[in-house]
Amino acid sequence: MGAVRGRRRDAGNGALPRRGGTESEGVPVATRTAYFGLVMPDSQNSPLAALPAVDRLLDSEEARNLAAEFGRPEATQAAREILAAARDAHLQSGAAVPDPDALLARISARLNERAAPSLRRVFNLTGVVLHTNLGRAPLAEAAVEAAVEAARGAGNLEYRIAEGKRGDRDEHVEEQLCRLTGAEAATVVNNNAAAVMLALNTFALRKEVPVSRGELIEIGGSFRMPEIMARAGCRLVEVGTTNRTHLRDFAEAIGPNTGMVMKVHTSNYVVEGFTAEAPEAALASLCREKRVPFAIDLGSGALVDLERFGLPREPTPMEALRHGADLVTFSGDKLPGGPQAGIVVGGSEAIARLRKNPMKRALRCDKLTIAALSATLRLYADPDRLPERLPVLRMLTRPLAEIAAAARRLAPAAAAAVGDSAAVSVAECESSIGSGALPTRSIRSAGLSLTPAGLGVDRLAAAFRALPVPVIGRIRDEALILDFRCLEDEDGFAAQLNAFGR
Repeated sequence: MGAVRGRRRDAGNGALPRRGGTESEGVPVATRTAYFGLVMPDSQNSPLAALPAVDRLLDSEEARNLAAEFGRPEATQAAREILAAARDAHLQSGAAVPDPDALLARISARLNERAAPSLRRVFNLTGVVLHTNLGRAPLAEAAVEAAVEAARGAGNLEYRIAEGKRGDRDEHVEEQLCRLTGAEAATVVNNNAAAVMLALNTFALRKEVPVSRGELIEIGGSFRMPEIMARAGCRLVEVGTTNRTHLRDFAEAIGPNTGMVMKVHTSNYVVEGFTAEAPEAALASLCREKRVPFAIDLGSGALVDLERFGLPREPTPMEALRHGADLVTFSGDKLPGGPQAGIVVGGSEAIARLRKNPMKRALRCDKLTIAALSATLRLYADPDRLPERLPVLRMLTRPLAEIAAAARRLAPAAAAAVGDSAAVSVAECESSIGSGALPTRSIRSAGLSLTPAGLGVDRLAAAFRALPVPVIGRIRDEALILDFRCLEDEDGFAAQLNAFGR
């Protein structure tokens, strides 16, 4: 096969026309020359000749410092990308070629951007305390310290120190959960959807599960209870109607192929009016009579009576167990105020069967979660001090007068930061618990209302999100509302306002 040699194609014989330049001895000298359709800069006349080579660019003290901080390979790759971008910008639009100092500044910015963590701290001023998109419950300081300590090195995650033999990671939280809820046994997995799936797969694989039509919920991220059941390998049997389900509906649905009866707490919506549901105690009695396991999914799962703190009532695992449930599932990172976890409490035989399911290993929690959850549960031993030590309860019980005072203190700083771009005023607003807990109940709160003047409300919200610690509010009636119920770091919030709009 003959070699294919590149050759210069001249205008007039099908080549691309040359642009500009002068002629010498009949041969045009172009500032750009075409090789196989690619436009290349002339090495002597093009401003691109001022661009340094990668090695030369990285041979300055500043560049060596960048390489020491971020690594030579990362610095080299960033330099190549910045140089390529400068060439492209000049060739495509005639942009000025940056000098070495400007190039190094761009390389530094690129390296810092890549090194910055994707998961960042934000100010949650949405008014939703347990905001799923913003990480739900902030951990108590004791839980943070426990997770950090567990992360530092080896620990007895699955090892019994006194006996010198292998243990089970559930042992670090099981006794605490049993003492709190009155259960015989307990286990934990990585979230509540996993807890529900594990229970269904263990007791109802290739079997039927009667559930009230009014309880076929959809949780965050479009996960629906019927789909979870299908993935768990069981068949949903809908009983009753959307608004009314009676005990007899369950009695008629239970048969020889029934694996489990499940009741689901409709935590993220409320059906009102002409309604009826089978009482938990009566349903538990029916299941015992039919020798079928009875499970209750509580979702948020408050571990304390919220009414004692002036909050709306939420069903607890303790009540569900007293009513006769064999298994109760709930989240660790919602109303309990701990890390993401799915908690299952119930009878010892039922929990033992869950632990034997191979899915349990796939869904288990890591040592950081176990440590943080155990530290959170310890706080419940002193319920009188719980609001001051558990952030989620502290935020939910924060007095309106205290929140309004914070809004008044911060209003001048916010007004100075936004200048003429928005009018700032102290305003009352409504907070919600979030994450499906008590969706129809709100809590009076206060904050700042920012009504844009020169720019739209979306741009105003984007400017607050662009602050060093992004500020996430909510838009209502063409105004940006910053609800201060969850704002505990006033100094940090105020200190960064001088960066607004940069």
